[in-house]
Amino acid sequence: MRSPTRLAPFLLACAAMAAQAAPVTVVDDAGRKVTVARPAQRVISMAPHATELLFAAGGGARVVGVMNYSDYPAAAKAIPLVGSNAQIDMERVLSLKPDLIVVWHTGNTARQIAQIESLGVPVFHSEPRRLAQVADNIERLGRLLGTVPAAQSAAGAYRAKLAALESRYGKRAQVSVFYQIWDQPLYTLNDAQIASDAIRVCGGRNVFGAMKVVAPEVGIEAVIAADPEAIMAGKRHDPANPGVKLWEPYRSMTAVKRGNLLTVDGELLTRPGPRAVEGAALLCEALDKVRQRRPK
Repeated sequence: MRSPTRLAPFLLACAAMAAQAAPVTVVDDAGRKVTVARPAQRVISMAPHATELLFAAGGGARVVGVMNYSDYPAAAKAIPLVGSNAQIDMERVLSLKPDLIVVWHTGNTARQIAQIESLGVPVFHSEPRRLAQVADNIERLGRLLGTVPAAQSAAGAYRAKLAALESRYGKRAQVSVFYQIWDQPLYTLNDAQIASDAIRVCGGRNVFGAMKVVAPEVGIEAVIAADPEAIMAGKRHDPANPGVKLWEPYRSMTAVKRGNLLTVDGELLTRPGPRAVEGAALLCEALDKVRQRRPK
């Protein structure tokens, strides 16, 4: 007969094995219950941010397929592609035999999501629209993967960074911001996108945040009328793209007069993954410089 001292570790091991074998259910960002019969071992990510979330949750080694632009962390570049935002290779998806698929409602079309859901594989909808929701996604994916300790650690570190930013910048003098995501035609983002939450955390205000469309098209005249204190755009990948230089001729605008035409890392700010808090930190520093340029 085992002694009580030797029995305890044995019972703990049995309990851990039982927990691993039990079905796990979480609620995704679409408000739907997602259940896996056992921790997911073969996962397909249908968005770059979802790939980052899965790695952060401790499941990078289990990701067997990704969408294009899944370029972070470096290990993600070696994972087979299953398609792009334009088209998914459903034969490739089936051949990879996934037991969990993570989709992005904003980035994947309704037709694509319908195709994926028709496979009968558990599907998790990931749609963080606030910086705080990134940590929630990491934890829920960790539960589906059976990697809870790693996911909780990553989520905790993320929350600590976010809390520090909110404490430091959240109550500073407000800066009105226009975020240009494309210039031909001119597009911006409303407050339903995570970049706008980063602006809020940094003590800023998105001048077009109240618009109903997530990525609305706006006119130059509308931006001039809003007269934001700062205008920001992502790095130029094409020399023909003017970026924030578009606004240099409009010298009567506050952002132009004060030299507040900012180039930011758009990937960090708009990709709702674990690095979003890093993008927010850079934005907070930039908006603080905008405050320093105010007339005395």
